[in-house]
Amino acid sequence: MSKNTIRCCILAITCALAVASDPAPLQDFCVADFNSQVLVNGAACLDPKLVTADNFFLSGLDKPGNVSNQQGSAVTPAMVEQIPGLNTLGTSLIRFDYAPWGIVSPHMHPLASEILVVVEGTLLVGFVTSNPNNKLISKVLQKGDVFVFPQGLVHFQQNVGYVNAFSYSAFGSQNPGVVLVPNTVFGSTPHITTDVLAKAFQVDKAIVDQIEAKF
Repeated sequence: MSKNTIRCCILAITCALAVASDPAPLQDFCVADFNSQVLVNGAACLDPKLVTADNFFLSGLDKPGNVSNQQGSAVTPAMVEQIPGLNTLGTSLIRFDYAPWGIVSPHMHPLASEILVVVEGTLLVGFVTSNPNNKLISKVLQKGDVFVFPQGLVHFQQNVGYVNAFSYSAFGSQNPGVVLVPNTVFGSTPHITTDVLAKAFQVDKAIVDQIEAKF
């Protein structure tokens, strides 16, 4: 391998690492100014002279969310929309609550990995590796257990106990993004054509219509 080829490989790896997470901040903080009309990657900075401790603060994550829904789960976010001081800091947090047998639907975070810790209850969690293997990596977690979901891979959570459960998840981005698989496939606007979905899932078109009607 020539020296030029080696240099190109090193440059490519360095560039890949440089864009693998949120950009590093260039100042102590950049509290999000949601009233700004400036369009940037993230949010514009509030004047530092106007910043207070409340810009870095959120209360209420001790309170359970409302799990009275078809999924039997609730999401309480602690992201830049709730904590403006998170802007540019490359991290965020979510509280998940689960009714007995409640689920967080298969989904993925295109912009960050996730680390989950169970605070109460028993959770079945798992993710699926990418093509061509599509291997399910799954585990039942108890109170105090931790599990990691790699960035961009489809994963899920389910309370497999008979009492309510909750967990916290941290992300390596102020905006990990979320793509809910059922909502994306069957609830897009406009809909993906019935013919495409029927062939993809190898089912009758009437079944696709029935599922789409739920989203």
